[in-house]
Amino acid sequence: MKKYIYYILAGLSFGSIQSQEVRDAVRYAQDNINGTARFRAMSGAFGALGGDLSSLNVNPAGSSVFSNNQMVLTFSNLATSNASDYFGSTYNEKKSDFNLNQAGAVFVFKNGDRQSKWKKFAVGINYENTNNFNNSTVAFGTNPTNSVAGYFTSYANANAAKNQDGIPLGLILDSNYYQLNYADQQAFLGYEGFLINPQTTNDNNAIYTSNVPAGGNYYQENTVTSTGYNGKLTFNASADYNDKIHFGLNLNSHFTDFRKNTLFYEDNDNANNNIVDVQNVAFENELYTYGSGFSMQLGTIIKATTNLRIGLAYESPTWYTLNDEVRQKLTSGIFDYRNNATPAFENSSPDSNKFIVYDTYKLKTPSKFTGSMAYVFGKKGLLSVDYSRKDYSKTEYSIERDTRDPFINSEIAQTLKASNEIRVGGEYKIKALSLRAGYRYEQSPYQNKTTLGDLKGYSAGIGYNFGSTKLDLAYANTQRNTQQGFFSQGFTDGAKINTKTDTVSLSLLFEL
Repeated sequence: MKKYIYYILAGLSFGSIQSQEVRDAVRYAQDNINGTARFRAMSGAFGALGGDLSSLNVNPAGSSVFSNNQMVLTFSNLATSNASDYFGSTYNEKKSDFNLNQAGAVFVFKNGDRQSKWKKFAVGINYENTNNFNNSTVAFGTNPTNSVAGYFTSYANANAAKNQDGIPLGLILDSNYYQLNYADQQAFLGYEGFLINPQTTNDNNAIYTSNVPAGGNYYQENTVTSTGYNGKLTFNASADYNDKIHFGLNLNSHFTDFRKNTLFYEDNDNANNNIVDVQNVAFENELYTYGSGFSMQLGTIIKATTNLRIGLAYESPTWYTLNDEVRQKLTSGIFDYRNNATPAFENSSPDSNKFIVYDTYKLKTPSKFTGSMAYVFGKKGLLSVDYSRKDYSKTEYSIERDTRDPFINSEIAQTLKASNEIRVGGEYKIKALSLRAGYRYEQSPYQNKTTLGDLKGYSAGIGYNFGSTKLDLAYANTQRNTQQGFFSQGFTDGAKINTKTDTVSLSLLFEL
């Protein structure tokens, strides 16, 4: 009995439609609570308050609440802990990242005409890292039922279950993988890597079966490492009418840079005594997504009484223009029962160092509505509550999947739902010292909360006013459970992951 090693890399610069996934849409539609330390310490509950650079992300009317010009810089350290459980095997992976996550300034222009009811105008510019993608998860365990071969078999058979043909064997045999679309490429890899077999050897065959031995356990490992960010540059303008009503507008420019490397490994000691049995497989996927987008926001803050503030804000969809580059690598360990004397061989693509560059596509994330209320206790402190709603089922891609697959926008509409978010924050002042705390609850955007659970977060912080300079420190913690399949179809088993984040932020504020 002789072991063969099959080695193939797919990664070439040709345009074809990538199979988009719901999880990709959610990644770019979600924002995190980042920004200044004061904003984070109060869990972002600033929609009716204003007076903070990061509050402009909630309600653009907040800049005209400022009394003076200000400039703020914020540094943060994000520590992420991912505790995985895969068929009873547990592991905890930790990662830490330090960055400058916020920088901005606001300029206030007071109206010298005392007869005018327009008291102040303000303009601001603010940059924030709205989502930090630096993360790492590791999961491993013994799967008693399913093999990764199901992923390749699913693509090869396409929608045969819906009375549609699978991928013809002749298409695989007569093509190089860079000539195929994404779905056909997966079938090509599975066939060339000996993971799947055609039911018949004629070119019209469109039915495939797994070549991985069944009837036993499969040891599996899945490692996912990601880096990158969603950034937002905001240009703001607002006005104060009669010291009672504030109006504001934001024009937002978005930037995305995301890299994800996924390495899946599987082995088994099952023996079906086929002509060729696959004993182990390593499948690596590397995704690089980059692009830009635009959105706008409108908002108002009303001083209902001397102490009571009410805020209303609307955030438009974000219209992204994105590009994907993908590299795939498949390695198979094979036992061949036909010729015990044949030596092991290695075969690799001549273009193995290139990425597949896909056609540029557009993504529209959902709009968001926020209602806020705050009560200010004179100069002693305040209590604030924000409620936001975002319907993730309205997320849309401009390019649908390959016609052999269901349309991705239909899948998004059926899989995702509206998500409600509550943020509560408070501040208490003792002379120059400020004490702050907050709570945040955000519903899952999935109809099935198992895929991505609800998020709960707590925060606290302190600040000290030195006069024209202020120093703020905040700590925030969030927790969320997820259970997403390692792959989107065919083999959808995945680990249960409990994700905890601990963020420490430090802001330095200057009044100009």
